[in-house]
Amino acid sequence: MSHDHSHATTQNRTRLLIAIGIVATVLVVEVAGAWLTGSLALLADAGHMLSDLIGLVIALVAVAIAARPASDRQTFGYQRAEVFAALVNSLILLGVSAWVAYEAITRLVNAEAAEVRSGPMLVIAVIGLVANIAGLLVLRDSAAKSINMRGAYLEVLGDAIGSVMVIIAAIVILTTGFEQADAIASLAIAALIVPRAIILLRDVVRVLSEATPKDTDVAQIREHILETPGVVAVHDVHVWAITSGAYVFSAHVVVEPEIFVQGRTGALLDSLSECLSGHFDVEHSTFQLEPAEHAAHEETLHD
Repeated sequence: MSHDHSHATTQNRTRLLIAIGIVATVLVVEVAGAWLTGSLALLADAGHMLSDLIGLVIALVAVAIAARPASDRQTFGYQRAEVFAALVNSLILLGVSAWVAYEAITRLVNAEAAEVRSGPMLVIAVIGLVANIAGLLVLRDSAAKSINMRGAYLEVLGDAIGSVMVIIAAIVILTTGFEQADAIASLAIAALIVPRAIILLRDVVRVLSEATPKDTDVAQIREHILETPGVVAVHDVHVWAITSGAYVFSAHVVVEPEIFVQGRTGALLDSLSECLSGHFDVEHSTFQLEPAEHAAHEETLHD
């Protein structure tokens, strides 16, 4: 089993490196193409690809840090590095989309500023789309097995959609001479970026504020714990995430006196940990077992 996991990790790392190489190459081509053609849409898509390149690098880092052990200084390991990188990524996304929207509106207001060489623009956009499709094919199999790889797959899919928008704008300019289609496509790409940036930023804030993960039902967790034989009550429940998908749980669990008398605390802890791991994907759980009289004493102290 460990051999299979190691093989999958190596395979995911290789696929991510290929995708990063593809996206980085297209990014350079689009920046050069935007400069040569005067296309804001190409530059907007390049900004989109820059953010997605950061996202792919984050995914690669996440694969690497998953194998790093915790230490006395980093007791949960280095998983939070992914969160801080995502914070930077979301801010870059918002900055790029704001700048693109400003430039696009300026071009729409001032038609003379919209001088675009649509032929080269179309060629470069098609190259970008083909490269993105290649990236999707590279990541497709892993995306079905790993949430981290699924995120990387969606990054490249967003790039492909951006390339399609640039292609449409180039065709419109070629066939009708309506050069403002470039600015309209830029606004569309910016509109595609903003919701992702806001969602990403919201997820970062949720993790850093140690809020309950959005897909976790604390009431349901309490019910499962209370259904465990020997458990009388549960309080001081805390659930948070170290990074996306890495949940941590702690609680004080009041148990029947017989649990301590009969030496069944170890079995109960195993049962509770397996419950949280199996039903709620909590990979790290801590339980403080208490007899009823101690729980009453705690409530007095808390009052």
